[in-house]
Amino acid sequence: MAETVSTLTLAEMKSAGEKITMVTGYDYPSARLLDQSGIDTILVGDSVGVVVAGYKDTLPVTVDEMIYHGQAVVRGTERALVIIDMPFMSYQISIEDAKRQAGRIMKETGAGAVKLEGGIAMKKTIKALVEIGIPVCGHIGLTPQAVNQLGGFKIQREKERLLEDAQAVAAAGAFALVIECVPAEIAGEVTKTVAIPTIGIGAGNGCDGQVLVLHDMLALFDRFRPSFVKQYADLGAETKKALREYSREVKAGIFPGAEHSFK
Repeated sequence: MAETVSTLTLAEMKSAGEKITMVTGYDYPSARLLDQSGIDTILVGDSVGVVVAGYKDTLPVTVDEMIYHGQAVVRGTERALVIIDMPFMSYQISIEDAKRQAGRIMKETGAGAVKLEGGIAMKKTIKALVEIGIPVCGHIGLTPQAVNQLGGFKIQREKERLLEDAQAVAAAGAFALVIECVPAEIAGEVTKTVAIPTIGIGAGNGCDGQVLVLHDMLALFDRFRPSFVKQYADLGAETKKALREYSREVKAGIFPGAEHSFK
């Protein structure tokens, strides 16, 4: 079995110029598939609220929901580093609350790290979590939990602010940084100016790694499709085809056949 991926592994990959792969995963079977496929990091994203629960955005997601999905993913993982999103208002109220909630997520799931959104504003919080032994992945650019403040899911183009946010997150001790919906040139410059690995999503090829939502890349989620997503398979169409065939066979009395029945 390949060596287990850790936060140190990601740092070594950046130093070696080796690209990092990250994919979201929300349950045991998905985690098994991702892990067995050699994906480096599995992100239990709060996007589970949109993709799995059907919320309009990530804001309603709770710590309990993240722990539930995180536990399932950890159980299905042997090699990949599992990172769990801290949901909206689980770390913004106070540093003490952030410690309590992040500690609970780590303790109850067995994950390797947490992720939280925000740049300069979250510097003290990130530092406080790292100081008590909780690895933190940062997230700048389009931060979905701030969608109402940002006026929607829009490309973030303020270069100086993004550079300052990235440097603040790195200085606070984060081990990696997700950069979302940022022009490729800016994301590439951010990547060169920080020592920690950057993981892009809609941020071009200059980042140290990439992340996609599993359901997006496999066409299992059809409510909307971000322009930066590449679909690697259309499992949505294949699933509907299989279900229609099942329905046809049941109604025609074909299934179950003798080979699927007991004597």
